[in-house]
Order: sequence, then C-alpha cells, then structure tokens
Amino acid sequence: MGRKGSPRSPQAEGGSRAASPPSSSPPSPLWVLPEELLLLICSYLDAQALGRLGQVCRRLRFLSSRDLLWRRIARGCLNSGFTQLGTDLEAGIPVKERVKVSQNWRHGRCQRETVLKWKCNLMPWMELDREYLYLSQAENIQAYRLCPDGTGLQRHPQAIFSGHREDVCRFVLVNSHIVSGGGDGNIVLHKIHSSYSFKFSAHEQEVNCVDFQGGLIVSGSRDRTAKVWSLSAGRVGQCLHTVQTEDRVWSIAISPLLSSFVTGTACCGHTSPLRIWDLESGQLLTCLGTDFHRGAGVLDVFYETPSLLLSCGYDTYIRYWDIRTSTRASTCLHQPAAQCTASVSVPPICTPPWHQPCTS
Repeated sequence: MGRKGSPRSPQAEGGSRAASPPSSSPPSPLWVLPEELLLLICSYLDAQALGRLGQVCRRLRFLSSRDLLWRRIARGCLNSGFTQLGTDLEAGIPVKERVKVSQNWRHGRCQRETVLKWKCNLMPWMELDREYLYLSQAENIQAYRLCPDGTGLQRHPQAIFSGHREDVCRFVLVNSHIVSGGGDGNIVLHKIHSSYSFKFSAHEQEVNCVDFQGGLIVSGSRDRTAKVWSLSAGRVGQCLHTVQTEDRVWSIAISPLLSSFVTGTACCGHTSPLRIWDLESGQLLTCLGTDFHRGAGVLDVFYETPSLLLSCGYDTYIRYWDIRTSTRASTCLHQPAAQCTASVSVPPICTPPWHQPCTS
C-alpha cells in the first residue's frame, strides 16, 4: 500500500494499460514538393538566408548546400574560383565553402597562425604550387612542402635554389621553371626537378620584376629599362629588345597571347606608369590611364584574360582594365572608387630599397 498522497500506477488502479506512444507529427507539406521545385524556391535566397535555412534540419542543410544554389552567389564573390565566363577553376572544393572563405576575406575575418618564422627582417616573394610553397629568403629561393593534414609547412626546406649574390627581388614559377631577378642585376633560370640552372647578367641595377612565357623572359629594372630575352636553343640569354621606360620598372607581365607585354613604373615622371609594348619589335603600343598621382607607382600587374588586366600600386587602388576598346586607348572599368578592401602595414625596416615610393 502506498503512502498517502503518492501517485498510483496504472497497475495499482487495477488496469493493465500500457503507456500510449507519443503521437508522431504529420509530415511537412514542404517535402511533398519535387526537389527541382525546392531548388527553384531556394535560388531566390541570398547567402545569409541560405545559411540560416541550413540550420533548420539535416535535410534542409543538405538541400541548401547544393553547388547549384551557391554558384550564382560565388560568381559575384572575390576569389571564389570562377572566371568571368563562369568556368570553375576549383571543382574539387564545395562552392558554399568558397563563398564562406570569400566573405571572411572581404570582412577581414581570419585565423592567424605562424607557419614559418625566421630571424632576419626580410620581405619575401612567395609562390604556391600544389603541395609546395616557394619562398625567397635573401639570395636564395627555398621550397617548403605543405603538411599532408593541411596544418602548415614542414620545418626544413625540401630544395634550395641559389645563384644570386644579392637578395632575390622577384621570381615567377612557370611550367616547372623558376625565373628570378636579383639585386645583383642578374637573372637566374632553374628547372625545379633537375639540377639545371642558367644565369646571365641582365641589367646595370637590381632586377625588380620578371615574367616568363613561351620561351621568352621579360625583365624590368631600377635602371629604367625593360628587356626581352630569348631562351631558344643557341640563343639562351640573348637580349632581343631594350625598352627605355624613362622611369624605374616595378612590375611586368607578358600577355597570354604572347604578342605584347605591360610595364608598371614608379610614376615619377609625366608619362603614364602603365604602358603596353609590342613583344616582337619592342615598340610602344599604348598607355593606360592618366589619373595617377605622382609617386603612385604600379607594384604589380596581372593578365586575367588576354584583354583584361589588373593593376595595383602605392595609391592603394586596384584598377581593372579592358584593353579591347582601342589599339591606342584603353578603358579603366573600375576607377579609384574601387579601393583596395585589404591592406598590410609593413614596417620600414622590412621595405626593400627597390620598393621605396618616389620622393623626387
């Protein structure tokens, strides 16, 4: 007999009823719709709404993570792996993850982690190629292997490419070749998977920039010249053209069509710091823009396509050029209003002498 006031079980009441199972909720009408219609509805959502939708349940998380929904959003994001024509350059990575990384990049959200550290105050140039990071340190270029688990770099370099007597100013990695320009005025060519290397004297002062395509090297120097070099059999290291730029050259790039190359200079004179030259004759083809402030030198140039060119410099602006408009004039698609959304402050002690702003 139970205590007074204690609840009685069903058996104590004389009944043998079992506890009734909880009533199951009816299926949501949402899942009655075909998947094609669900995807069409989700295609009207932006990135934030899609992210919130994926937090409702596992089924909606799977649906809202489909590449088909994020592809449209990714094409409008920075560095998401899509070209202007919609070609996917990173097919192995989910598009949603690329959009997330792009948003973090845009808003400056990142996780800082030191993967490599050295004692000297250096400002290196870097190139990432598959599982290796190539890094210039003083007069050498060192190749560090990425850890298989993606946690960082192996501590010791797998290979060291040398040949300069002074610091490496710039290098490019193209088709298993490393071409570097140094403060000693020399250009050095290395084959990555062999011991072959070739060095030749290129400029009277430091070689600030180099590019390599189609058996040709172009180089720019503080000595106010840009040069075209041959790498064909029997003519390796032979200078084909010398261009007088009237200003020190900081950046250079060969057109993907192998018909011309562009130089970016210090902008210390009255001419445009961005000029395009014929690769075969060395003649000036066109100048790009006139809205550069004195000393706003062009630090880097990059061909996104044969007709679209990116440039950036000390004025903190990124400019996007369409060079199809005319053989004598080009249009800047993004004027200085398209300001660089990320900047890095470099202490003066780390700034190499060949990248000092023009003060004269």
